[in-house]
Amino acid sequence: MNRVAFVFTQAPHGSSAGREGLDAALATGALSEDIGLFFIGDGVLQLNLHQQPEAIRSRHYAATFGVLALYDIEQCYLCRTSLEARGLDAEAERLLDVTLLDAPALRQTLASYDRILTF
Repeated sequence: MNRVAFVFTQAPHGSSAGREGLDAALATGALSEDIGLFFIGDGVLQLNLHQQPEAIRSRHYAATFGVLALYDIEQCYLCRTSLEARGLDAEAERLLDVTLLDAPALRQTLASYDRILTF
């Protein structure tokens, strides 16, 4: 079975990429057992608590991250280097339980996947 990685690289509400990536991960989760989610660059913003997308008339899809466990999607990685570059606290509470990795370790982990989809 192929290992599939979903890489989130964009902020949550500037485009539909985050929502589409999450939908694709859930759809793939119904068919595959080995899925990993990677949050790098502006994608680290996807997991911030207390987002207010209503202020820009955007759909609030953050609650959808809560159903990942139902699809056995438990491998979630967050780039510590990206957090620091954006002045975010690595120890802050997030929407998901994630494994924090520095950029080199994240790249090494990502390289172990057979298919990589970027959103």
